[in-house]
Amino acid sequence: MRKYLLATALVGLGSAPTIAADLAARPYTKAPALTAVYDWTGFYIGVNAGVGLGRDRVVHDMGGEGFPYSFYTSPQGGFGGGQIGYNWQTGSMLGPIVFGVEADIQGAGLRDDRTNFSDLGITTAYGQKLDWFGTARGRIGIANGPVLSYVTAGYAFGNVKTNATQTIAGVTTTFATDRTQGGWVVGSGVEAALGGNWTGKIEYLYLNLGNNTDVSTLNVPTPINTEIRENIFRVGLNYRIGGKPYAPVAAANWGGFYLGGNFGSGTGRDRSSLNIPAAPIFETFNLAPDGINGGVQAGYNWQAANWVFGVEADIQGSTQKDNKTCVIFCTPGIQAAYDATLPWFGTVRGRLGYSVGSTLFYATGGLAYGSIKTKINTTSFVGPVTQSFSHTNTGWTAGAGIETPFTLLGLLGPNWTVKTEYLYVDLGSTSDSFVFGADPATANRSVTEHVFRTGINYHFNSPVVAKY
Repeated sequence: MRKYLLATALVGLGSAPTIAADLAARPYTKAPALTAVYDWTGFYIGVNAGVGLGRDRVVHDMGGEGFPYSFYTSPQGGFGGGQIGYNWQTGSMLGPIVFGVEADIQGAGLRDDRTNFSDLGITTAYGQKLDWFGTARGRIGIANGPVLSYVTAGYAFGNVKTNATQTIAGVTTTFATDRTQGGWVVGSGVEAALGGNWTGKIEYLYLNLGNNTDVSTLNVPTPINTEIRENIFRVGLNYRIGGKPYAPVAAANWGGFYLGGNFGSGTGRDRSSLNIPAAPIFETFNLAPDGINGGVQAGYNWQAANWVFGVEADIQGSTQKDNKTCVIFCTPGIQAAYDATLPWFGTVRGRLGYSVGSTLFYATGGLAYGSIKTKINTTSFVGPVTQSFSHTNTGWTAGAGIETPFTLLGLLGPNWTVKTEYLYVDLGSTSDSFVFGADPATANRSVTEHVFRTGINYHFNSPVVAKY
């Protein structure tokens, strides 16, 4: 995710002053004089809601032998809260630059109690929860009329609860922590005027709430190391206090074919299990492939007044990988170390949007498909053996985004647009059978991905440049 943010910032800079283009192949409707130049300066207050996904690595030497399990807890859920901020707008050779500060606080229900290891009569279960979190950040962006593309960074804090239980020979012990942790946050987003003093935004934040080392109070008192990393995807609604009301120009003409490319980042929360009944061993855990995605898309839009209906197809290459998960004792003599990847995926979706001037707000959903590869490096009394499995699955996807004009410092014409969108992708489940040592084993994996990406489109309908 962090690599993606730099690229998003470059797109924001490339959107320079001429990004404020009206896409309509129709006569230009002049905006009221009070909105001839959109000014982002001033206070604002608002609300937001979204979904969060943790990728919190845990390393725990359960038995004290010096060979720790390595796995991810993945707290996931919805959240909502409010924000307040102030913007300063100033001119530059790139166009109006906006500097800002913003603080927010969220109530959250991110939780995960999936991880459970049952090995030869010893059962250990883990859970984690993020009750609330907040940030205090700076923002810097390029204003293109009523559209602001920005990057943001600052301080993050939140309440993290971690617990574990272990049962050996009928004796159960517990371990729990409940602490407020601080760290840092970085992200990017797009905000656009809706009309009057209202604006809407879509935003991604990466929260790093630090690392912890605790001595467990389980049957064997050994260290538990945890890394708290959260991916936040949200939409927001702001009211600008004292700002000049904005009356959008006539809706742009989005109708017709378009073709483009995209890049972004993805994080998986793949509910997985490994079952060896004869041992008996039964592990339930998360695989968390994380990496960069990039590809191409093509689509067609129909328009009725401000409403836009469309279809879009895309195909992506992906570097998403989890090669740090290790279960079944994780000793040199017996273990199962995973290397889980998502080499490529694609979608075929419908889009439903509403054009506010030259900004398109849309929701999208449809078919998803992709390649799922799982490699399990096993060690048992027969020595090391690598199990490799490959599937092409279909499933579904849903998301939302914002699309606006894009001219790359004036080098591109008014046919170009840029979009920022979030997608949730569910590629269904896989089940694979193999032999671990001399015993039959089954590995299951349910693949769900969170994708945040930026795309650039060329429209074949000769849009008209508007002046704000």
